Amino acid sequence: MGGKPAGEEAYGKPVKHDPSFRGPIKSRGCTDVICCVLFLLFLLGYAALGVVAWAYGDPRQVLYPRNSTGAYCGMGANKDKPYLLYFNIFSCVLATNIIAVAEHGLQCPTPQVCVSSCPAALWVVSQGELSLTVGEVFYAANRTVCRPGVPWDMPVLQSLEQDLCPSFLLPSTPALGRCVPYPNSTQFEFPGIPGNTSINQGISGLLDSFSARDISVKIFEDLAQSWYLILVALGVALVLSLLFLLLLRLVAGPLVLVLILGVLGVLAYGIYHCWKEYQVLRDRGASITQLGFTTNLSAYRSVQETWLAALILLAVLEGLLLLMLIFLRQRIRIAIALLKEASKELLGVPSSGVEQALGQRWGRGACWWTVLTPCRAVGQMMSTMFYPLVTFVLLLICIAYWAMTALYLATSGQPQYVFWAPNTSFPSCEAVPVNASCDPMAQPTNSSCPGLMCVFQGYLSTGLVQRSLFNLQIYGVLGLFWTLNWVLALGQCVLAGAFASFYWAFHKPRDIPTFPLGAAFLRTLRYHTGSLAFGALILMLVQIARVILEYIDHKLRVAQNPVARCIMCCFKCCLWCLEKFIKFLNRNAYIMIAIYGKNFCVSARDAFMLLMRNVVRVVVLDKVTDLLLLFGKLLVVGGVGVLSFFLFTGRLGLGQDLESRPLNYYWLPIMIAVLGAHVVASGFFSVFGMCVDTLFLCFLEDLERNDGSAARPYFMSKALLQILGKKNAAPPAGKGKKP
Repeated sequence: MGGKPAGEEAYGKPVKHDPSFRGPIKSRGCTDVICCVLFLLFLLGYAALGVVAWAYGDPRQVLYPRNSTGAYCGMGANKDKPYLLYFNIFSCVLATNIIAVAEHGLQCPTPQVCVSSCPAALWVVSQGELSLTVGEVFYAANRTVCRPGVPWDMPVLQSLEQDLCPSFLLPSTPALGRCVPYPNSTQFEFPGIPGNTSINQGISGLLDSFSARDISVKIFEDLAQSWYLILVALGVALVLSLLFLLLLRLVAGPLVLVLILGVLGVLAYGIYHCWKEYQVLRDRGASITQLGFTTNLSAYRSVQETWLAALILLAVLEGLLLLMLIFLRQRIRIAIALLKEASKELLGVPSSGVEQALGQRWGRGACWWTVLTPCRAVGQMMSTMFYPLVTFVLLLICIAYWAMTALYLATSGQPQYVFWAPNTSFPSCEAVPVNASCDPMAQPTNSSCPGLMCVFQGYLSTGLVQRSLFNLQIYGVLGLFWTLNWVLALGQCVLAGAFASFYWAFHKPRDIPTFPLGAAFLRTLRYHTGSLAFGALILMLVQIARVILEYIDHKLRVAQNPVARCIMCCFKCCLWCLEKFIKFLNRNAYIMIAIYGKNFCVSARDAFMLLMRNVVRVVVLDKVTDLLLLFGKLLVVGGVGVLSFFLFTGRLGLGQDLESRPLNYYWLPIMIAVLGAHVVASGFFSVFGMCVDTLFLCFLEDLERNDGSAARPYFMSKALLQILGKKNAAPPAGKGKKP
C-alpha cells in the first residue's frame, strides 16, 4: 500500500537465524586497519616525546629550590642545606603578586641562600653591629645565612649595602622547601619595610598551612600505623560487593521492588512537603508578583509559585513511575531476570547444576579432565570479577607516564638570570642594564646601584624543544586522553567477549569455551585494536572540546554577561550529553565487535538499530540497573565509611596501637578507606554492568534469531523463557555440543 515500514524495520531488519552461530565467531579478520596504524604511529610519537622530555628535562628544578647562584638546595655541595632562605620575604609581594611568584617557581627578587635550618627566633641587625665585621655578627653567632664566599673581615654595613647578608631574620617554618615566616611575626617596622603586618600574614597564612615536610612526615606515620586496618577496610569492601551480587542472585526481585517503593515514598514525601509549604505561603499571600525579578535565587523559596511548580513536577514524576510499574511490569520482570542471570554468571552456576553436569559426564565414562570442566568454567567466569585490576594497572601506567613526561617537558631548558633593581630611578642605577642576562655566580658590575642583583627569570626558550614546548604538551594531553579511553575500551570489549561466550553456550557450563577471558583478551588485541582506537578517538575529541570550552569559560567568566554565561552553559550541557551518548554507543559497539568481529561503524550501527527496535526494554533495564548499582555503591561505601570511622577513632577496641598512640589525622585513613571502597565497588559493579549489557544484547538477538522450535531453540535461561511464556522444543541432535 506504500505506507510506512513496520516499527521494527524502520531501524533495520531483525537478525536472521544462523544454525552455525555459537557465540563469538572464531573466523574473523583485523578491523579498522587504518585507524590501527594511526594509533600505533601516534604511540611511537608519544614514546619519542617521552625520550625527548627525558633528554632535555630536569625535574630537580621543580622538586628542589635554587639559591641566588643557581645551585640546588639539598643536593651536591648543599646536601646538608635543604631549605631556601629569602633575605627579604616581603619582596615577593611588594615586587609582584603571589600568582606571578608561584608561576616562577616561588622565586622572588631578593637574595636567597641555602640553609640547614630555618630561623627559630626574630633577629635584627642593631645600630651598634653595623660597625662590626661579618664574622663577629654572623659567623661567630652561628648565623650561616650570608651568601657563600663573604669574607670574615667584611664590615656588616658593606655586606648589607651589597645584599650579601640579611638585615633581619624572621622566625620561619619549612614549607615546600622554603623558609616561610610565621603569622604575626612582624610587630615593628624593619629598615625599608612598611609596618604593614598583613603582608607577612598573607604570605604565611597561604604557605604555612602547606608545610609539606611536616605534614608528609605525619601522614607517613599515620599510614605506617594504620595500613593494616586500611587493608581490612578494603577487604570488607570486597566482601560487601560480593555479598551484594549474591543478594541480587537470591532476592533481585524483592530488592528491586523495595528500591522502587523507596523512590515512590521519597517522591510522595516531597509532594507532601511542597503542599504544606505552598499552603503556608498562600495563606500569607506571598506571590511572585510582589517579589518581581531578582538574581537572588534563594528569594524564590519564599513565594508560593515556586513550591507549586515543584509540587506539580514531583506529582508528574510520581505518576510516571506508577504508570511504569503498571504497564511495564513485564519488562521489569525481564530486567530482574537478566540481573539474576548476570549475578549467576559472575558468581558461577548453581551447585546443583555443577553436580548434575559432573554426574552426567562421569556416567558417560568421560576422561578425568572432562569432569573438571564445569568447575573450571565457574572459575573462569569468576575471574572476570578481578579483571578491573588489569584495567586499573594500565590506567595507572598511562597517567604516570603522562605526568612524568609533562614534568620533564616543563623543566626543559637552562635557567635564565637577568639584572634587577628595586628602584631604577636612582641616579646611580640609570646605567644598569635591567632585564639583561647575567651570571648569578658573578658580582653585579654596578655595585653602586642599591639592591642590584642577578635574579632568576625563567627557563631558556631558544632551543627547538623549548620553542615547541606548548605543542609538545598538547600532544601529551592528547596521548593521555586517547590511551585512557583505549584502555577502558579494551576492558569493555574483553569482558563482552567472555560474557557472550557464556550466553551462547547451549548447555552451560559444558559448552563454555576453555579460558574465555584469556581468549577474548588475545582476540581483541590481535584483531580489534584499530576499532577500539577509533571509538576512543571519537570520545577523545569530544572530551578535548569540553576541556577547551571549560578553559575559555574560566578565562572569560569575569567579562561575561548573563546572556553569554547562559549560552556557554548550554554549550557545555550539549557537549556533556554528546559525551554520554558516545560512551553509551561505544559500549554497545564493543559488545557487537566482541561477538561478530566487524569494524566499529558497522558494529555501532547494528547495536544502535537493535536497541532502537527494543527501546522500551532498553530504558527499563538501564534505569533498573542504575538504581541497583547506585544502591550497591551506597551500601558498600557507606558501610566501609562507618566501619572506618569506628576503627580509626579506636571506638571498636580492635586497634590497640591506635588507642595508645592516636593518629595525627584520623580522617586521612578514613578518606583512603572510603576512596578505596569506592574504587573496589566501582570495579566490581562495572563488570556486573558490562555483563548485564552484554547479556541484554544477546537476549535481544536470541529473540530475533530463534523461535523455540527444535531447529531454532532459544539460548536464554529457563527463567527468561517462563517470563516470556515461551519454551524450547527438544533440540536437534548435536545442538550445542562442542566439536
